[in-house]
Amino acid sequence: MAINLQKGQKIDLKKSNPGLSKILVGLGWDPVSSGGGGFLSSLFGVGQADIDCDASVFMLNKDGKLESTKDLIYFGNLKSENKSVVHTGDNITGEGDGDDEELLVDLDKIPSKIENLIFTVNIYKAFERKQHFGMIKNAFIRVVDRNTNKEIVRYNLSDNYSEKTALIVGNIKRENGSWDFKAIGDGYRFKGLNDILSNLNKIQF
Repeated sequence: MAINLQKGQKIDLKKSNPGLSKILVGLGWDPVSSGGGGFLSSLFGVGQADIDCDASVFMLNKDGKLESTKDLIYFGNLKSENKSVVHTGDNITGEGDGDDEELLVDLDKIPSKIENLIFTVNIYKAFERKQHFGMIKNAFIRVVDRNTNKEIVRYNLSDNYSEKTALIVGNIKRENGSWDFKAIGDGYRFKGLNDILSNLNKIQF
């Protein structure tokens, strides 16, 4: 049975899963319904564009820096250089049950220079489309053992993210020869991946 974390909590992924290496990190969300003349309809009217949320991973070194653009995994760069992190593809609507976007991670193949994997979700063209995470519900991140298909840990985001356009959802960090997963769930008004990157050094993980 998966461990459900609260914001700020962390677990050692390998402690109760000896030999764990190949994991799936799934992220999901649902758009708040805009039908029936509700809040979103009154603000934005019929024909509002789908909310396109994009999951990304920043692969940071021990100094919290991105050494190369190849260490940023997102819809425009689906694989890290040695394929230790692979993005399975972009979902532009968030409709449907289960994971909306997934990343395949091989912990044992992550280069030794990489100390921290930061998992983020941002809204594509959020400012132009006047969209924010107050229009999203049921957001979560989960970690699955790919060998057994067992869900190890899940974090359901429950904060009020109104007016926030980017979320730092969680991170997987090297700790004492193992890997810790931490539930973060912090929202920001960032304009895109470059904005997230330029502010990462101001955030404690």
